[in-house]
Order: sequence, then structure tokens, then C-alpha cells
Amino acid sequence: MGFADQRFNVNLSILFTELPLLERPAAAAAAGFTAVELWWPWVDSPVPEQAELDALKHAIEEAGVQLTGLNFYAGQLPGPDRGALSVPGEESERFRANIDVAAGFAASLGCTALNALYGNRVEGVDPAEQDALALENLVLAARAADRIGAVLLIEALNRPESPLYPLVSAPAAVEVVDKVNEATGLGNARFLMDLYHLSMNGEDLPAVIERFAAKTGHVQIADNPGRGAPGTGSLPLEDLLDQLTKAGYDGWVGLEYKPGERPSAEAFDWPAR
Repeated sequence: MGFADQRFNVNLSILFTELPLLERPAAAAAAGFTAVELWWPWVDSPVPEQAELDALKHAIEEAGVQLTGLNFYAGQLPGPDRGALSVPGEESERFRANIDVAAGFAASLGCTALNALYGNRVEGVDPAEQDALALENLVLAARAADRIGAVLLIEALNRPESPLYPLVSAPAAVEVVDKVNEATGLGNARFLMDLYHLSMNGEDLPAVIERFAAKTGHVQIADNPGRGAPGTGSLPLEDLLDQLTKAGYDGWVGLEYKPGERPSAEAFDWPAR
């Protein structure tokens, strides 16, 4: 057991960001990775030009890496936004416009996990109205994911860094997962278990794993405090991943941490340590 027994992929929206987007897949391959994941790369455009989609697809294929995870359009991320699907008006429409684009791009690369960030609470809007809109949009996203043989991921973030985001605990996110599965009957909505976010919320991580491993479709890690590489903080990430393996999780583990002041290529020495 241990880090050597995990399948790690690298998140190209937080690592290798010192490079242009189209150079990051090759940089990940040069660092020894066979798989990558991405937030939606075009933060201002839920429907980018086909040439932009084709260029990124070509860069991923040329690098010889597998795209294993992709976010739907989520607004300004990084930035003030935390998703668009529960935000009434233009942002909800942008999310809907993105659904088939993101699913089509994922399908073209054999990616089978699509992450839908819930979105922040909006001042002056009834939370129940936002939740109803969110369920409508998540049902559309789940059906699109199902058409390409993918799962729909729903993620809990952390309250200190995302104070307007309503899903700031594992139970809150899993409750939405269950509602989507009940509404669609497809069973392809899954929990995205980000151990950094859950630790920032003060959750009992072994208990979360024991309770929700069976509903987990993807895992992401960073150490806490600092959101750095494993070993830069105090989280027992190796033990937690071992527990996930014993609980039956055998999927990818996304590296979604900040490299610090060094180049990203130098931020992968922690397995040896």
C-alpha cells in the first residue's frame, strides 16, 4: 500500500500554469504522468471556437496523455466564481450552452468524468430557487454525461475559501448526488471527494471515507495547510488513500495542489520522500 499503489493524474489548471495551456500536456508527460484533468480552460467562453477545442485536443493526443477529468463551464475559476449552474439568468444559460460542448470534447478524448461546480449563493435570490435551478441543470448534465458513458461529479468545497458556496461538507454534496440520481434514474452522479477541501472544513476524513467511498467517483488531494504538495502540511494523505483503496476505490487520484515558488516540474518529489 502507499503512494506507489495509486493512479495519480495531474490537474493542468493548477499545476504547470507557468506554461501556456497547449504546452502543459507535454510537460505533464515529461514529468512522468500518463493522465491529466482540467478545469474548463476557457473561463470567458462556454462555447469556444472549434479551432481552440481542436488545438487542445491535438496537444493532449500529441503528448500521449489521457484526459480523465474535465469541469463544465464554471465562470471565473480561478477567481470569484465557483460554478454557474445554480446562478439564475445569464450564468445558468452559459452553463446550459456548455453542456454539450464539454461532453463532446470529453467524448472525443475518451474522458469519462465531468465535474459540475454548484455555484455561489446570490444575494437577494431565494436559496430554494437556486437549488431548484441547480437540480434542473444537473439533470441535463447527468443525461449528457450518460450519453458519452461518463459520470457526473459533484464536489464539496471549503467554507473559508468559498464562503458563498453552499456545498461545504461531504454530506451536503452527497445529498445533491442522491437527488440527481433519483431525478434521472441513471445512477451516474457521483461524489468528488477532495481531501483538502474536506480537511479545511474540519471534517473527520476517515469517517467520510468510510461513509462515502462507495458513492465516490473521483478523489483529489492537496496538503493542508497551504494547499501544497503532499508532505508540505500535516494531512496523512498516504494513510487516507490506503483507506480509500481498502474501501474499494480504485479510480484516479487528481493532484490539485499548488507547486509553491518552484516550477511545477520540481513539485513531484514527494513520493520518494
